Amino acid sequence: MAMTKKLKVADLPDFDMAEMLKTDEDVANYLTLVLDENDIGEFTHALGVVARARGMSVVAEQSGLTREALYKALRPSSQPRFDTIYRVCNALGVRLVAQPGAAHV
Repeated sequence: MAMTKKLKVADLPDFDMAEMLKTDEDVANYLTLVLDENDIGEFTHALGVVARARGMSVVAEQSGLTREALYKALRPSSQPRFDTIYRVCNALGVRLVAQPGAAHV
């Protein structure tokens, strides 16, 4: 009987979602999936992932924020103002779109 080598979690490569976001469509699909979860903390985190994929310095400059302010605003525990989210989305080349939700009863 052949012995199989046991893998340890620590030996697995780290997964970085930012490395998967190659195109504008990837970014839009990722953010849409996260928005569907209705968790603002997770969405804020996702914006941070996309900003890292695009380059924090570039996104900070294009959004009119300092790099430090951008990092602070996109922490999962932060509660950024809507205008900050809007400015970051514009800098990332994405826009938020309103769609009808489930019917309210």
